Amino acid sequence: MNAPRLTHEFVLEEPIRAPDGGGGFDTVWTPLGTLWGALDPRSGAERMSGGREASAITHRITVRNAPPGSPQRPQPAQRLRRGDRVFAIRGVTEEDGQAVYLRLFCEEGPFQ
Repeated sequence: MNAPRLTHEFVLEEPIRAPDGGGGFDTVWTPLGTLWGALDPRSGAERMSGGREASAITHRITVRNAPPGSPQRPQPAQRLRRGDRVFAIRGVTEEDGQAVYLRLFCEEGPFQ
């Protein structure tokens, strides 16, 4: 297998529940660090979001592996941010037999 070209800089973010001051909670996205990855668009479709049509675009993003339990190891329910673009991580698997890289299955926002 050829090494992927990790040319895109992403910020890995984790959701944290924070009090909203009115007795409820908001989701606040906390940065965990920077990852370099290969971005591969996979599919696109139109869907309804908030009463409007919106594009649903999926991507496969490849990043270097990190040890289990490391804050640098992406997990489902986290997301990657690249500027104004947001990629929700839906699944994670090892890219190769040596577990050098991780393959992330992502959906690009906007999200409600």
